[in-house]
Amino acid sequence: MNDLVFALAGTVGVVTLAIGMAVGARRLLGLRVGTLRMVLASLVGFATAVVFGNHVQPPLERGALATVMVGISVLVTMAFLVLADVVMSDRSRPVAWTRRLHRRIMRVHRYAQIGVILARHGLAPFLRRKDRTGKDRGGAAGRLGSPRLARSLRLAIEEGGVTFVKLGQLMSTRPDAIPSEFTEELSKLQCKVAPAPWPEVRRVLEDELGGLVDSEFAEFDPEPLAAGSVAQVHRARLTSGTSVVIKIQRPGIHHIVERDLDIMGRIAVTLEERADWARSIGAVALAEGFATALREELDFQVELRNMSAIGAAAAEAGTAVCVPEQFHRLCTKRVLVLEHLEGTPIGEAGPRVERAGLDREKLAGVLLDCMMRQVMIHGVFHCDPHPGNILLLDDGRLALLDFGVVGRLDAKARSALRALLLAVKRGDRAALCDALLDLVIRHDDLDEQALERELGDFVTLFLTAGATPDLEMFAGLFRVIAGHGLSVPPQVAGLFRMLATLHGTLMGLAPSFDIVTESRELVAGYYTERFQPAALRATAGENVLSMMAMLSKVPRRLDRITGALEEGRLGVTVRLGARERDRRLVTGLVHLSLITVLAAAFGIMGVLLLGTDSGPLITPTLGLLDVFGYNLLVVSSVLGLRVLVRVFRGEP
Repeated sequence: MNDLVFALAGTVGVVTLAIGMAVGARRLLGLRVGTLRMVLASLVGFATAVVFGNHVQPPLERGALATVMVGISVLVTMAFLVLADVVMSDRSRPVAWTRRLHRRIMRVHRYAQIGVILARHGLAPFLRRKDRTGKDRGGAAGRLGSPRLARSLRLAIEEGGVTFVKLGQLMSTRPDAIPSEFTEELSKLQCKVAPAPWPEVRRVLEDELGGLVDSEFAEFDPEPLAAGSVAQVHRARLTSGTSVVIKIQRPGIHHIVERDLDIMGRIAVTLEERADWARSIGAVALAEGFATALREELDFQVELRNMSAIGAAAAEAGTAVCVPEQFHRLCTKRVLVLEHLEGTPIGEAGPRVERAGLDREKLAGVLLDCMMRQVMIHGVFHCDPHPGNILLLDDGRLALLDFGVVGRLDAKARSALRALLLAVKRGDRAALCDALLDLVIRHDDLDEQALERELGDFVTLFLTAGATPDLEMFAGLFRVIAGHGLSVPPQVAGLFRMLATLHGTLMGLAPSFDIVTESRELVAGYYTERFQPAALRATAGENVLSMMAMLSKVPRRLDRITGALEEGRLGVTVRLGARERDRRLVTGLVHLSLITVLAAAFGIMGVLLLGTDSGPLITPTLGLLDVFGYNLLVVSSVLGLRVLVRVFRGEP
């Protein structure tokens, strides 16, 4: 019985000691670890101490080196925890290993497909910076011919699928970064996809809405009204009798897009490393911006919010432009239920316009006013107003469709844009230059006078009375911007893309419509609206209310300042490290430096003590200074490991 009690007591003591060493090692490292790793680390550390103790001979030295054995055990425990933190991190758990392996296999398979597509269209050599002779691939590109290369790229992108097609469409709107031969060819990109079978689409609908499908919908039309690369649209009727359209995301599209975006990001990084042309257009930044926009397009809740914002802007343009009503309780991330609007796409509505005797110029003016209000006043605008996204309704109104991609402009950008349009109206090239520089990203070596002269020539060529603006106007503006090394922010690039698309739509609707003159008058009208008595009173009232609280404190503060000045007590206090973040950074650096110095000092002292032959002996073969030296080396190793962990984990 006594033996059992002693055995249990010894076991408890051993376990307690082992766990204590693991807890101490964790605290020394500053790591957060799970229970399993704690137990394993304690067992490994204790086993190391036992093995080390068994190899210390004679037994008398074992007692003298007890502190050294404990220190080595703690050191081994710390090393185990560090290794476990690297190997068993969240990304490296067995389940994650399986998923990563599956993703890697799928990625390799997709890489092979892309490689075959590139080779089929003769594009593989252009991924290298230089050919086998060491010459720049630009020479090879010249021999192949840019138009031919652009066509090969367009065909390869079409074969690559939805994600690459959408990237190519985005690239076609960046003449500031991509040669005109490529933008013209990429503008022809179309994602030709067959509609998904209705049973698969209905399964998506049921997964998103559950029981609401049977309780809210009376019937569906299995034949889609339209089928796109991301979603397809079906007619339906609610149980209330309301006719609606349902936009349903294509089954499995999210997985396909995420896989291709991952590959696209990796390809962009590789291209920037290997190809000069990729670095010149900023391939990585382009891919990242595109990925963000495409993920937003896959979330229909974002599109729903976009519709609400643009609907408010359309309402200000009058009843002549509308946005479909949204049934919010039936909308999810993959399903949109909208009012069904009877009408004809504006690009196909010519015969209807003639039969109804509608004024084309008036329709174009209404559409331009709606889009300009979105940009100039609300800062949220429809980014793709092509003829297929604008309906001419049976009652003569216009309707905007498809809000998956919208642009956003902050207050500063809107103010700069208003200033730019007013400068164009006045013919003031200096003001035009200042407004443009507020819209783009400038560099330190910019020659503003040369830019101002080129902008003056641009205005004379494209924006004077009688000039007919066309796509060449936008290309010319981008040439001016790119020629001076200016970068166009994504939000401004989206605006230029919208304006170019809107220009084509308006010219198709009313070929004689003077976009430049109408835009100038609209912007001037927006300024006039802001200076109407009612608007000025409202703005003044808001400003006064916001300033009243501040103004009420001014007399007291002035009295305190003048009193302190009179008595000679006025001074300025500068508080170093006032922010908590700065204090933590300084404290962390001091601690890390102190630990590093201590680790080095203990290591040097340990080596010196071990190299000393004098001193009292504990055993016939072991001196007291040797024990101190071993202990100092262990402490130095523990502190050094702590420093390395903090450095490699990026901690201050």
